[in-house]
Amino acid sequence: MRRSSLPAVACRVADTLIARGHHGVIVSPETPAATATEAARALGAHPTAITTAQVFLLDDDPVLLLVACHHHVDLTRTGKRLEGTLTPAPTALIERITGQPIDGTAPVGHPTNLPTWVDTALADHREVWAAGGHPNTVFRTNFRELVRITAGLPIEVD
Repeated sequence: MRRSSLPAVACRVADTLIARGHHGVIVSPETPAATATEAARALGAHPTAITTAQVFLLDDDPVLLLVACHHHVDLTRTGKRLEGTLTPAPTALIERITGQPIDGTAPVGHPTNLPTWVDTALADHREVWAAGGHPNTVFRTNFRELVRITAGLPIEVD
């Protein structure tokens, strides 16, 4: 996808990716995908190689979890691993602190850096796909690079 055809928020994500040493290529599959399974099919990827960027409150502070799409975050167990109480963040807060729509939240490109954890299940794949900051935009990466570009920490998510 040519940069001129990307929404401004996706361009910010691409710029952040490039600044952090990633190629910064964001694509938009021809067929819009409403689910991770549909996105995987459109990308020719395994469904568990799709990552979702989910914002939670750890105690009262927003944090970002990059989760393999087949995992559901168990708030109690994951909160214990993070040494706090984990609760879902309200949609309005998510969109305000990320500057991105909730259905296109990318791992990077937010107005402020969020403490980030990356699901270790993503390491099972040679490549993973993450949202590009706007619905129906994605970028390709891998687990190690995702940890690096987000300054994230690996975590087991169940």
